Amino acid sequence: MPPEWAPQDWLWIGFPHLTEEWPGYLEEAQQQIAGFANAVAESGQEVRLLVRDEANEARARSLVSDAVTLERRVYGDIWLRDTGPLIVTDGETRKAIRFAFNGWGGKYEMPGDESIGKEIACDAGLPIETSPMILEGGAIDGDGTGLVTTTEQCLLNPNRNPHMNRAEIECELHQHLGFERVLWLGEGLINDHTDGHVDNLARFIAPGKLVVPEATGDDDPNAAIYEDAARRAQDFGVQVIRIPSPGLITRDVAIEPASYVNFAITSNLVVVPTFGSPHDEAGVEAIAALFPDRACQGLPADAVLAGGGGFHCASQQMPSKP
Repeated sequence: MPPEWAPQDWLWIGFPHLTEEWPGYLEEAQQQIAGFANAVAESGQEVRLLVRDEANEARARSLVSDAVTLERRVYGDIWLRDTGPLIVTDGETRKAIRFAFNGWGGKYEMPGDESIGKEIACDAGLPIETSPMILEGGAIDGDGTGLVTTTEQCLLNPNRNPHMNRAEIECELHQHLGFERVLWLGEGLINDHTDGHVDNLARFIAPGKLVVPEATGDDDPNAAIYEDAARRAQDFGVQVIRIPSPGLITRDVAIEPASYVNFAITSNLVVVPTFGSPHDEAGVEAIAALFPDRACQGLPADAVLAGGGGFHCASQQMPSKP
């Protein structure tokens, strides 16, 4: 499985459509996803924005530039990182891997989410290989050398694959995605609806180099989680790079799983979610310094987060043909 910074042909993005998922925030979430799509398209990369129906398509078209392609599809959640295909290559050809999907442990089951990955992979002309193991793309992050990181909270959660142990899960990751080594982190962010996806906690930015947030105040709710992740990675032999966290972000007194680590790496641009935190500027600057070969842009994502995810969660890349 190529790392995210490898060349890409295009980026799939899901466009919000469910009022009940973004009560009071749907229009703003749509604007923020449209801003994400426009930024990537303006950087010179093809964007395929999935829309749900005629009305949703009209709303999207009113917000995005002509450089963004709209594709009408049947899907529930917009989190294509988890429901979309995972693309692998043997150095000559590409194919899509489709793992089983159960609505993030049976919590959010919506029509179309089990089939959208196969549909867009077929339309892209990719052969499809399947695995019975339940896995979402946001639960793993690879560095292109056969190393992948994940969290115990998610992949060992009994609401995913209760019949599989750690060794069996590692075997499945090796067989279908080519990962030979697994860096197991512990817990994900507090109140993460996905049961601790790693793409909100730690991300590879180069072979053997892992970005982990650092607490930005005594009230940072994830301070212990960040330190545990950094320690595990260092003990594993990975180089750990620390960046600021957004700190305490709440909505109606509930702690939000806000993270700059949920950035999306595209061919020419890295898009970093921001949350109206006093640490936004420092977070974007820290990530920009890690990608000298790409532009870096911070974009508001607080309304998107109200629905349970971020820019990385809402997108899935098509790696370029070798």
